[in-house]
Amino acid sequence: MFRNRPVRALLPRRAVPTSGGFGESENFAVSPHSRVPVPVTSPDSRAESSIVDSAVYRDGRRTASPATLADALNHLPGDGSMAWIGMYRPSDAQLHEAAAQFGFHELAVEDAIVAHQRPKLERYGDTLFVVLRAARYVDESERVDFGELHVFVGPTFVLTVRHSESPDLSAVRNRMEHDPDLLRRGPEAVLYAILDAVVDGYAPVVAGLQNDIDEIETEVFSGDPKVSRRIYELSREVIEFQRAAKPLLAVLSGLSAGFGKYRIDEELQKYLRDVTDHATAVVEQVDGFRQLLGNILTVNATLVSQVQNEEMRNLTRASYAQNEEIKKVSAWAAILFAPTLIGTVYGMNFDHMPELHWVGGYPFALLMMVITCCSLFAIFRRRGWL
Repeated sequence: MFRNRPVRALLPRRAVPTSGGFGESENFAVSPHSRVPVPVTSPDSRAESSIVDSAVYRDGRRTASPATLADALNHLPGDGSMAWIGMYRPSDAQLHEAAAQFGFHELAVEDAIVAHQRPKLERYGDTLFVVLRAARYVDESERVDFGELHVFVGPTFVLTVRHSESPDLSAVRNRMEHDPDLLRRGPEAVLYAILDAVVDGYAPVVAGLQNDIDEIETEVFSGDPKVSRRIYELSREVIEFQRAAKPLLAVLSGLSAGFGKYRIDEELQKYLRDVTDHATAVVEQVDGFRQLLGNILTVNATLVSQVQNEEMRNLTRASYAQNEEIKKVSAWAAILFAPTLIGTVYGMNFDHMPELHWVGGYPFALLMMVITCCSLFAIFRRRGWL
């Protein structure tokens, strides 16, 4: 049991950087006075103002709820005791103060301040630093909301720093407090419970994305013109979800690599392997979503192209039919123009006009009109205009 020995971190130790270089022995202990400044300038900047819950546990039972970080450390009498402090959106000064109390490395504090990190696992001395990306599906807007969680795990403490509403660590704490046998296994058990909650939170997201993809498939084949935008937006969410879930496999793999070296409790090993199985299934489904959306986008582009081609064919047919009508109108206009021209010339009523007083002038004019019209009709008919 963890109460009979100091709680170790789950990964092999590695060198941590010093203030003047990149390497230092793995037994380096961070000095809270020289490594991390504590710029506390006002009551609002004290770390306690960002603490949402603080508890000390011994043998899996809550023994105290200290109000300050210093009190939490003072309530750790010996083996089997563990402090679990949860902070929500702390300021830079509040994080520096917490770092000074627990001896966090300045690089881990910098990551926690900057946030927007990819899931990862780092070791600084005896402290394990874990970055997790939580996700939740918002039914009202049909979108995925992402959150970030930083977890500091030491031999006798767990400090969580949340930058968003998810995940709900109060539910994790409530679950652990109702399972003393698991909680007494120490900080590693708390880390397992947090990982399990994050991965379990992915399941509704996967279900929501699957439902969105099903709807998109229906819209694609129904010819909805707005579906292209929705495919693009959903593809971005799937990519972001993939960035949150896929690196988690490396985190869990790193934890598993430390099982043998640090003699991790066998029951915890089973629990972590179960989390790994669930995370792997999520990553595989997300990879499938990304490929499926790519195929849907290709199909949609093909269908849009087909519709456009059909519209172009219809437009071409309409243009051709219109041209044929214009030809007919133009041909009849030319045919009718010839007798009109002849009639106009002979209708000018001048006294001195050729053939004006000729007896056969009228029949001759009519004959010219008929011959001209028939000739034009024959020409246009041969060319296919009539």
